[in-house]
Amino acid sequence: MAIIPPALSPISRCLGNIIPERYIVLIQENLIRSGMFVKASDLLTLILLSGLLFGVLGLVFFTIMGFHPFIGIFVGIITPPTLVFSWLFFSIEHRVDTIEQTTPDFLRQIASLLRAGVGIETALEDISKHGTGPLNDELKRAVIEIKIGSTFDHALLSMGERLKSKTLDRTFRMIVEGKKVGGDLSDVIETVADDLRALLALKRERKSNVMMSVMFLIISAIIAAPFALGMIMIYSSFIESIGKHNPLLDAAALSASGYIIIHSI
Repeated sequence: MAIIPPALSPISRCLGNIIPERYIVLIQENLIRSGMFVKASDLLTLILLSGLLFGVLGLVFFTIMGFHPFIGIFVGIITPPTLVFSWLFFSIEHRVDTIEQTTPDFLRQIASLLRAGVGIETALEDISKHGTGPLNDELKRAVIEIKIGSTFDHALLSMGERLKSKTLDRTFRMIVEGKKVGGDLSDVIETVADDLRALLALKRERKSNVMMSVMFLIISAIIAAPFALGMIMIYSSFIESIGKHNPLLDAAALSASGYIIIHSI
């Protein structure tokens, strides 16, 4: 899917030839992981042009405000790539998380079809034809790989490698190993689904506990620390107004700077 007009296609081709292929491939893989089916060179063209435009706007704005113009150019140029790649990172995380959450239900459907006498490849294809979402897109890709000659095991393991999810990679490897060992594959898949569901519940609980700590730090940074430092400054100013020197005033500024640095890290 093209995201730039045809007039900018020469720039896109030029960037594709200038930038080393391994970087283009890396960006393209991450775009696919995020669910954005666009050319990496087109996205880089859009970032380049946006960076130049924001650089000019930053130059004008910082000059009017009386700041150094090169700072405005630098801020303007780095703003588009920072926003785009930050959004890409969070899109990938959200997509992988969505796939992980829906995988247990997918495995249960596979197990049900296997009990009904359907083959594993046929069951995978039947499920891929129904439903929507990121997992369904990955299943369709796996089905296509199987049809062009790939084995079921390789297609399943490739899905975990593409998503770069340790949880899914572990899950799919357990299914492949269970298939190699033999026995009732439907029972193996259902057991793996239950194990994955329990693991995801544990991850949600751990994430919730971490978020509580993060919220505490954010509240401390936004409300508690500025309030305490402000009170110190007011108290120090009051002491100085009555003719007494208060060393706490100098320490407050140093403490504020140290707190900002430590909290940022």
